[in-house]
Amino acid sequence: MKFRYFGVRVVLIFPTLVAVLMLNALILHFTPGSAASAEIAKAQAVAAAHGESLTPRDILAIRHADADDSGSVVGFLHLLVRYSAFDLGRSLVSGRSVVGLIAQKLPFSIALGLTSTFLIYVISVPLGILQALKAGSLFDRAATVVLLAAASLPSFLLALLMIACFGAGGAVPLFPLRGLVSAGFGQLSAVGRISDVAWHLVLPVLAMSAGGFASLSLLVRHSIAEELGKLYVTALRARGMTERRIALRYLARRAALLLMAYLPQTFVAVLFTAAPLIEIIFSIPGLGLLGYRAALDRDTPVLLGTIYLYTLTGLLAHVVGDFFLQMLDPRIDFARLDN
Repeated sequence: MKFRYFGVRVVLIFPTLVAVLMLNALILHFTPGSAASAEIAKAQAVAAAHGESLTPRDILAIRHADADDSGSVVGFLHLLVRYSAFDLGRSLVSGRSVVGLIAQKLPFSIALGLTSTFLIYVISVPLGILQALKAGSLFDRAATVVLLAAASLPSFLLALLMIACFGAGGAVPLFPLRGLVSAGFGQLSAVGRISDVAWHLVLPVLAMSAGGFASLSLLVRHSIAEELGKLYVTALRARGMTERRIALRYLARRAALLLMAYLPQTFVAVLFTAAPLIEIIFSIPGLGLLGYRAALDRDTPVLLGTIYLYTLTGLLAHVVGDFFLQMLDPRIDFARLDN
C-alpha cells in the first residue's frame, strides 16, 4: 500500500480547493449585479406602493448590510480561514447560516444521487456481463446501440422529454411533475408515504441515470470480454467449465475492481452534473435548486458554500475510491502510473 502517494493526494486537496474558490470568488465579484441591488429594488417597490421613496441613507444601509468582500485579497483570506473551520457565513437574502441551509438541502441531493447510482449498478453490471458473454451477437449490438443513444442525450433534455411523454399533462400522464410529495402527504400511512415519494422520484432518477447506464455497461462489457479471452480462461473451457460459471466464479474479482474504481466517479458525476439540473427542472429541494436560487439572488455566501462542498466531496470521493481499489488489488500502483 502506497500510503505516501495517498498522503500527497490528500494534501493536494487543499490547494485545489483554494484555486476553485478563488476563481469562483473573482467571477462572482466582477459579475454585474448583487444581492444588494435586488434588495434595493424590492425596497423601492414597497416604498413606491406606499407613496414614498428610499433616501440615499436607506440605500447605503442596504448596501452595507449586504456587503460581500470575498473578491478582495483580505476578504478572500478571511473566507479561507472561516471555511477551514466550516464556517460558511450567512445568506445575504435570508440571513440564515449557510451551513444550516446546506444541511437542510443536502439529504435530498444525497438520496437522489444514491438512488440513481444504485439503479445504474443494478442494471448496468448484469447487462455488461451478459453482453460480454454474448459478444458479437444481435443482443450485444442492439444493447450497445440503445446505450449509446441514451448516453448521447443530456440529462436535462431527457428529463424534458420524459415530462412531455409521461408527466402530468403529457401524452401519457403517469407521474407528477414537481416536488417530492403530493398534497395530503401527512394523512398517508407509512407505506403510502414511501410509495408517494418513490412515485415522484421515477422521472428524476431515470433522467439522471440514463447517461451512467451506457458508460458503466460498456466498461464492464469490454473488461469482462477481454478477460474471457485470456489463456487461463481458455484452459478452464478446455476442462469443460461453462462460460457462465467462469464469469461468476473467476471473474468476480475483476468485476469487483471495476465497480470499486467506477463508484466514486459515477456518484460524483450523478450528484454534481446531473442532479443540479434535475433538481431545478423537477423542483426538488436539494443543493442544485439552492444554488440556482442563490445565483438568481446573487447570494454569494450560499453560492461559494455550495461550490466548496461540491468540490471537497468530489476530491475526497476520488481519493477514497482509489484507496479501496488498491486494497482490493495491491498489484495496482497509482504512484507508478502517474510517473
